[in-house]
Amino acid sequence: MGGHEQRAKIVNPEGLHARPCHAVVSLVREYESVLRIRNGATEVNGRSILELMTLSANCGDELVLRAEGEDALALLEALTALIAAGFIEND
Repeated sequence: MGGHEQRAKIVNPEGLHARPCHAVVSLVREYESVLRIRNGATEVNGRSILELMTLSANCGDELVLRAEGEDALALLEALTALIAAGFIEND
């Protein structure tokens, strides 16, 4: 079982708090692939807001994103764009 992996740096000043976690989960649920996200030694299910919050990812932290499934590459591309945009929190 291969899978695909990408890295993404947290750029928003507030880090991975509740609102960005919700944005990640909402995006991930549009895809069929399984997603795991790692920050340091902690790895969690990318479909769980509560698990994502346990990553305690701050601005500057680099996440490792690993997806498995038919649409894994598309999921990783969309997710890295969301993270790079600071979770679109500049409204």
